[in-house]
Amino acid sequence: MAVVTHDRFVAEPVERSPSYWQTVLIRFRRDPVAMLAAAIVLALLLMAIFAPWIVPQDPYKGLSLRRLKPVGTDGFILGTDELGRDMLSRLIMGARLSLFMGVTPVFIALFLGGAIGVVAGYVGGWVNTILMRTIDVFFAFPSVLLAIALSGALGAGIANGLISLTIVFIPPIARVAESVTTGIRARDFVEAARASGAGALSIIRYHILGNVLGPIFVYAMSLIAVSMILASGLSFLGLGVKPPEPEWGLMLNTLRTAIYTQPLLCALPGLMIFITSIAFNMLTDGLRSAMDLKG
Repeated sequence: MAVVTHDRFVAEPVERSPSYWQTVLIRFRRDPVAMLAAAIVLALLLMAIFAPWIVPQDPYKGLSLRRLKPVGTDGFILGTDELGRDMLSRLIMGARLSLFMGVTPVFIALFLGGAIGVVAGYVGGWVNTILMRTIDVFFAFPSVLLAIALSGALGAGIANGLISLTIVFIPPIARVAESVTTGIRARDFVEAARASGAGALSIIRYHILGNVLGPIFVYAMSLIAVSMILASGLSFLGLGVKPPEPEWGLMLNTLRTAIYTQPLLCALPGLMIFITSIAFNMLTDGLRSAMDLKG
């Protein structure tokens, strides 16, 4: 639209509608629960990154004379563990391994499982049948038992724990990726690209990935809480992180003998796992709602 003023032609500025991701960001910022969850997750990540510089005491140094000090003790605001080590320092430092063991397997599985699912969903036919029937084999085992069995076979340790958890999360991510890709493959713009002579790799890169990465990423985010709980469970059973490394699941294991004398002290690592898991779940729910523009 234009107007004429004093024989001069003046064009009115055209307002551009926000893009999809701008709309998602606007909707996400309007969700107070999602913003609170994002703030908690960001605080945990910053705490893990800067842990060596913010811990009040050496998390590895203990003293038998000060073991199992209660919460609120002078100099030890959250008490001490069974070896006299500062609980606050170990909880802060434990965020590094706990988050690492929770986030890393999911993102590795996102890459591997997503690739398997996209290929199976786009190619279809016997390729889809072989890949998906192989994936279905892993669904025969509960994720907890599969993680324990794999870790028991590979042995304790951070690397083996990461391998076990990655294998656990590849099948569900691959299944979601295959389902979403199968739906996108039948869309008109994909058929038009195929009719114009575009190759399979070009279609996947420019037409498929842009439409499937969002749903797959949101689903993978929802698995981080599960991954943290499984990783903590493996450490609790002695199949994950080894002592004396601070990790919330391992701390629950070492403090279990003091549950009758210092129950509040023993609950602190579990509380950290609970808060982190709930924060990731609320963040995922907020992100899923923000991306659902039809709602």
